[in-house]
Amino acid sequence: MKNKKSIGVKIFMYAVMIFTIIVSVFPILWVIMSAFKTNAQILSNPFSLPESIGFDAFVYIFEKYNFVRYFGNSLIICSVSTAVSLVIFSMGGYVIAKYRFPGKNLIFALFTITLLVPAQSKAQPIFSLVMKLDLYDNIWGVTLVYLSMGLAMSMFILKSTFMAIPKSLDEAAALEGAGFFTVFWKINLPLAKSGLATAGILMFLNNWNEYFYASLLTSSDQNRTLPLALQFFTESFSYDYTKLFAALTVVVLPGIILYACAQEQVQASVAASGVKG
Repeated sequence: MKNKKSIGVKIFMYAVMIFTIIVSVFPILWVIMSAFKTNAQILSNPFSLPESIGFDAFVYIFEKYNFVRYFGNSLIICSVSTAVSLVIFSMGGYVIAKYRFPGKNLIFALFTITLLVPAQSKAQPIFSLVMKLDLYDNIWGVTLVYLSMGLAMSMFILKSTFMAIPKSLDEAAALEGAGFFTVFWKINLPLAKSGLATAGILMFLNNWNEYFYASLLTSSDQNRTLPLALQFFTESFSYDYTKLFAALTVVVLPGIILYACAQEQVQASVAASGVKG
């Protein structure tokens, strides 16, 4: 009787997982497949496989609409902001996880509160600051704003990661004469690569898909990011579905590839997040 129940539970669990995978993956696969179809094929049989593989739509959006520039802007902004943020946030997460000092809980609580603050509510002071720094309509102005994106979530992840690293390693290094930065850079940071990968991916994807501040802080075509370009394409290609799906594919694929390359680190970080140091 117990064996029958366990088999039933397993079947149910597998059914739920298969359903979840289909619901999650099918829309992405459908968009990618549609980028290789003609408009007639999409309208006549939207769920069929492409009759032939052609890259005409991709060539068109890259040559005709300066898509290389938009892609490059997003790549520079997201890569620089993520890299700099990881260095700063990892230092903060390390100190909060490893050290005791007055106001520690208050500081961490302030980080947590930022999760409750809507991004739009900070628009006016951020816009004023960017204007005073003469960085309006400049990709470095957007990069500066993106540095603080994902602060609270990254601190949560990195704090948990550093807490999972035994303090005995820090103490042993200190006995050997290692200073604060040596212990941080050469011992803790390499062991925290799973948490760094998770925080980095979340920040990169958040910045990659961000639209509000990119539209607020830029105005010229040469400083557009991919989400802004995608909005433009949605209006321009409202009836040219092949080119619209090609643009969507270019926007979506980098995030999928990035996660696929670092999925083991992300899973390790999720597993370690429940370990207390």
